[in-house]
Amino acid sequence: MLDLLLKLSAFLVAILVLVTVHEFGHFWVARRLGVKVLRFSIGFGRALLSWRRRDDPTEYVLAAIPLGGYVKMLDEREEPVPEAELHLAFNRQRLWVRSAIVMAGPAFNFLLALVLYWLLFMAGQSGLTPEIGEVPPQSIAADAGFEPGDRVLAVGDRPTPTWSAVWLATLSEGIGGEDLGIRVQRPDGSEQMRVLAGDRLAELEPGQGFLDAIGLQRVSPAIPAVIGEVVPGQPAAEAGLETGDHILAIDGVEIDDWQHLVSIVQAHPDERLRVTLARDGERVLLDLHPRAVEVEGETSGRIGAGVEYPDEIWADQEVWVRYGPIDAVLEAGRRVVDVSMLTLRIVGKMLVGTASVENISSPIGIANAAGETASYGLASFVQFLALLSVSLGLINLFPIPVLDGGHLLYFAIEGVLGRPLSEAVQEQGQRVGIALLIALMTFAFYVDLAKLLG
Repeated sequence: MLDLLLKLSAFLVAILVLVTVHEFGHFWVARRLGVKVLRFSIGFGRALLSWRRRDDPTEYVLAAIPLGGYVKMLDEREEPVPEAELHLAFNRQRLWVRSAIVMAGPAFNFLLALVLYWLLFMAGQSGLTPEIGEVPPQSIAADAGFEPGDRVLAVGDRPTPTWSAVWLATLSEGIGGEDLGIRVQRPDGSEQMRVLAGDRLAELEPGQGFLDAIGLQRVSPAIPAVIGEVVPGQPAAEAGLETGDHILAIDGVEIDDWQHLVSIVQAHPDERLRVTLARDGERVLLDLHPRAVEVEGETSGRIGAGVEYPDEIWADQEVWVRYGPIDAVLEAGRRVVDVSMLTLRIVGKMLVGTASVENISSPIGIANAAGETASYGLASFVQFLALLSVSLGLINLFPIPVLDGGHLLYFAIEGVLGRPLSEAVQEQGQRVGIALLIALMTFAFYVDLAKLLG
């Protein structure tokens, strides 16, 4: 119950912040360029709260459905406008004024992301050293010459002080399909260049597992085989495993660490395993039956359990990265560009069928991510807000009627033709845009529900 409340609260905070900033962009620029704003609404539907300020023509509204918002401007296409106020109507403005007002919403989302990343880089972030551990034979990394002990210094021309920086830079640069140079430092202090084959990178699925698919694994300390999470309805729960259980042996084979446990489970799908574990100082025997799942065309065992990480296990590999005010601005700008380009490339790959549709998220997926990042702390939640703000800005620029990008498309056509499209054509475009958004949202809900239901 507390987990659900955290997810809902974090989701509402995220949506309210992002929508308010987006709509404030439209509102602020419209007012500055001389357009009368009638209503500034956060949310849709019935008004829960509304107010007006003295000598201010705008009604401010907080509505019941928080999945969006809008700014209503004076416009002859929606209602009659007194002749004395015609110069304040949106539809009477010059093309560049209307375009600037529409662009302002996404622009403010990008600006919010820039500010949030700047604050994060100024405050400093912890990360793990980018040292390479095991390199699987015949992997892309092995063919490029990577060896255990390599410390990644830069991907392309981007310094990589942490493992997460290696992931983002490699994914951003590698998804384009070009050969990617990575500068490393060997244990003896010498520096070498490794080159990942671009044609093989282009075949990989973008996402969290991108580095694993390349064969780049971070050096990791041995983690005891202690259960930290048990997923309801999965084999671990059905067998009676509990959080805190320390797995000692499977079928008489002593378990060295968590990775050893994982390898045995994966290698025995749909087979009965005899598990010996320690629980509250006593030895317990259980029968475990890993479920068979298909992973990249191969059958693998899964039990639905997560590891418990000991306190301070990463302490000797943790690094702290902090930037000064100017450098933080540059890094924040680079991060916004990286996330934007990566998002567009993934969308492009989804459109041509080379990336999984699981990259799409509905409000269910966003709420889960919001709750999870909020549980990690303020810095993680702020980083999630920045990422979501970039995504919202980009999505609104897609040339789909109803979205800001659709209005900009209409304005571009108007600029070429020298006259606006007819009302009938614009209304038909709106209907198509609404249908597309409903279809996309329905599909996103299906994807997220499918994930939740396994």
